Amino acid sequence: MKKLSLLLLMIVLLVFLPACRRGGLEIPEDCRHLPVVDGWVPVWCDEFEGSELNPDKWTALNTSWGGGNNEAQYYRPENVKVEDGLLVITAKQENYGGKNYTSGRIHTQYKGDWLYGKVVVRAKMPAGRGTWPAIWMLPSMNAYGIWPKSGEIDIVEYVGYDKNRLHGTFHTEKFNHMLGTQLGKSIEYPGITTTFIDYTMIWSPGEIELYVDDLLLTRFAYTPEFNQDVKPHQAWPFDQPFHLIINLAIGGNWGGAMGIDNSIFPVSMFVDYVRVYQKDYMSLDMKKPEPISEIKDGKQLKNMIYWKRPHDDQGIEYYKIYLDGKLHDESRLNAYVFEGLEPGTYQVKVVAVDFTGKKSKPCYHTLHYR
Repeated sequence: MKKLSLLLLMIVLLVFLPACRRGGLEIPEDCRHLPVVDGWVPVWCDEFEGSELNPDKWTALNTSWGGGNNEAQYYRPENVKVEDGLLVITAKQENYGGKNYTSGRIHTQYKGDWLYGKVVVRAKMPAGRGTWPAIWMLPSMNAYGIWPKSGEIDIVEYVGYDKNRLHGTFHTEKFNHMLGTQLGKSIEYPGITTTFIDYTMIWSPGEIELYVDDLLLTRFAYTPEFNQDVKPHQAWPFDQPFHLIINLAIGGNWGGAMGIDNSIFPVSMFVDYVRVYQKDYMSLDMKKPEPISEIKDGKQLKNMIYWKRPHDDQGIEYYKIYLDGKLHDESRLNAYVFEGLEPGTYQVKVVAVDFTGKKSKPCYHTLHYR
């Protein structure tokens, strides 16, 4: 009997374990209905099939602070509902907490935090002048300091007075709207407020792409040749975990630039699903990285080195940086600034490491530290 029970247990594990894991990634039970496509494994999702917001996945804000944009709403958990298979965030014209409007904002911080991957949010935007919905990401730990030093990824923003246009934007210490240097793109797109559209971010080391359905909206890639005036993280802080935010703001510096039409209220933003995927590198990556061809000295910032990203069949995760034969540090970008050394000459060695731990041959460079 014990042998039969053990045999049955082994059969159950063989049948169900592949559905639970793919390579080194675990597929949560509530995401197992999602297929693995092109190596993208679902690691987090919400299909909004229940009757209330899942507190294990989301936090709903209760605050009058909208992020420093002079917004007109008070965010209340009561303005966030789950019904008919949809997340519904509703903005209302009502006095509450010193504001003339209420709305909703939810986030996944400490419940869903990711470094790299693909995020897909299927949503229908609210119509009307004064609305300002967004699907976006902020750093979970602010490793490089408060905004904008640790970065912001605006997967999509929409302002109701510009009813046919979508915006995707990136903010960093070097590139942000306070300096007028933010990077991104706007496009006209049909059906923003009448149909559901997939808004997608694909994030890998040194590169982020934003899509509207299957259309590439914009791409931002770290290029050290063009960023030798600042430390790498000042141009590209996107090497730390980020979390997702969905909100419907009212008014504010941008959303309220043409005023607020009070006849539109109540007005709602609808989300069909949120799906987060990561690459199954353990199954996909077959080759080790090619060697780094050359390491160069930065021409503007003291003691900066950089190099061209070497080819790998699934990409480079990070670089090991050695100084005089000893491991000195690691970098997720193809650039590095040495600090705190005694002036002198050092031998630098850089090795590329892919997502499965395979290493390239080393590349050497002489550093004259000043």
